[in-house]
Amino acid sequence: MTISQDKIQNSFKALKEAFGYKNVMSAPKVEKIVISTGTGKIKDKNKIKVIEDRLARITGQKAAPRAAKKSIASFKLREGDTVGYQVTLRGQQMYNFMDKLIHVALPRTRDFRGLNTTAIDEMGNLTIGIKEHTIFPETSDEDLKDVFGLAITVVTTANNKEEARAFLTHLGMPFKKDEEKK
Repeated sequence: MTISQDKIQNSFKALKEAFGYKNVMSAPKVEKIVISTGTGKIKDKNKIKVIEDRLARITGQKAAPRAAKKSIASFKLREGDTVGYQVTLRGQQMYNFMDKLIHVALPRTRDFRGLNTTAIDEMGNLTIGIKEHTIFPETSDEDLKDVFGLAITVVTTANNKEEARAFLTHLGMPFKKDEEKK
């Protein structure tokens, strides 16, 4: 089952009674998805190009470099140096990525038993840390030496943690089963 516009619009009907929404506009929505990775100590230009290319393949959008805000001498870091890459997805591209994340990538994760509900912050945003980018089908499995991790943040308009959890569960986000009983 894919994430369609109908499913998003039906979230109002599904969550209306539980949270007392009076208007369709008061129901939570997904604003954006931010995918980011840090390059850290990598100084090799070829590895950095690989990271840029893989992020572009995974998201379908070119990654933007992120610069250091402050110089830190002990880390040999200067203000303005590139310390990572980030992609922000909105609109239909965001829903396509979310669908691919839920139905393809997360099930390919080693020993996956569901996401922790503690990954949802008090503002209703879900942040997932992925150790290996190779769970996405766009990446080639032949280059296993250049594996890097990602942070994926799903930004919602939910008012609190409970609303966000109910909304994301309605969209199909796989949370752990034993935590649903608590």
